[in-house]
Amino acid sequence: MKNCKSENLVSRRRFLAAAGASAIALPRWSFAQQKVIKIGFPTPLTSPYSTEAQDQVNGATLAVEEFNAKGGVLSRKIELLARDDQLKPGITAQKAKELIEKDQVDFMSGALSAHVQMAVNSQTKPAKMVYISISQANAITAMPDWSPWTFHEAFSPHMTTQAGGSWAIDNLGKRLFILYADYALGADLNAGIERIAKEKGATVVGKLPHVLGNPDFSPFVPKILASNADVLVINNYGKDQLNAVKDMHNFGVKKKMKIFFPLITFTGREDLGPVPYEEVYGGASFYWELARENPSAKRFVDAFQKRFNRPPGDYAGYAYSAIRLLLQSVEKAGTTHADKVAAQMAGATYDTYKGKQWMRKCDHQSFQDWYIVRSKPEKNQKGKYDVMDIVAKVPGSEPLERSCSELGHKT
Repeated sequence: MKNCKSENLVSRRRFLAAAGASAIALPRWSFAQQKVIKIGFPTPLTSPYSTEAQDQVNGATLAVEEFNAKGGVLSRKIELLARDDQLKPGITAQKAKELIEKDQVDFMSGALSAHVQMAVNSQTKPAKMVYISISQANAITAMPDWSPWTFHEAFSPHMTTQAGGSWAIDNLGKRLFILYADYALGADLNAGIERIAKEKGATVVGKLPHVLGNPDFSPFVPKILASNADVLVINNYGKDQLNAVKDMHNFGVKKKMKIFFPLITFTGREDLGPVPYEEVYGGASFYWELARENPSAKRFVDAFQKRFNRPPGDYAGYAYSAIRLLLQSVEKAGTTHADKVAAQMAGATYDTYKGKQWMRKCDHQSFQDWYIVRSKPEKNQKGKYDVMDIVAKVPGSEPLERSCSELGHKT
């Protein structure tokens, strides 16, 4: 009996010691007491946009981890539920529906392209769930697709082309040839380029469509060269962009005209290397070297670099910013109730990763600065990730976007 009591006493001491150690290591002991806040995150991890999709997940993951490290939100742990939507609207809608009904998420973000964003929104809108999208889309902020719970952190294609297209016409030339992906993003970018070209007295001398996931752009070269354009505007994204710029380089298009991507990515430039992209211009919402001059960008870039051993791309920035804004709004609202969180987000002014942004109240479109970048020659690179120069900043302003009345909102 004496030995038994001694063993029980030792066991009790060990248990208390272990419990005390756990309490020190995990100061958010209340996480176990309250329901987790879940954020659904469909994105095309297996698709021509897979690199950018993973960048999105990484940005969102960092934001969630930062909130959890300081005790979560409302003393509740945050969980990100990423799902591969394969860039297919039907699969996206199914994944979003499962996240809402089966996983019982509280909020939704993610998606990478206009048509799949609309598929997510088709599920969150009837569920009256806050959805903050993080990729280019025109319709997401317009009636009849918009809802009081729909928010758009990314630039719209219209904003992208008004900012970047205006700069390209002023600085590269007024005769434009457009090569574009034949789906929603390409069509939206085309409309914006044609609009700004008309306003600035430029001419679109030709247009050619290509299928999504096109492996060979050489058949387009003869018509492009024959156009005698000043600027080839390429309205595509992801691996299509990489294949296009590679073929334009290989077949001498860059020797005849400038190449401009309204939407260019750091991740794409890094994947393909300096030679095909040399002297190519494009527009971007973010480039990691902003950390040299902006305190918010430095904090974000340093944290991302430490976590993922590489600088963030612009789509990591969109995702990081969206999740931070969402969770900050939950804190301010003191609840996860969609209407109250949406009320905090609408009209919000915030600085999450690159300086001042604001969410226009009437359509929930984020406004922020835009950048024109030029790909660096390899000889000018100071390191593996030093791949672009920022050549201009276009200040974020409401005239970049269509008016709320033009989007169908009552003002």
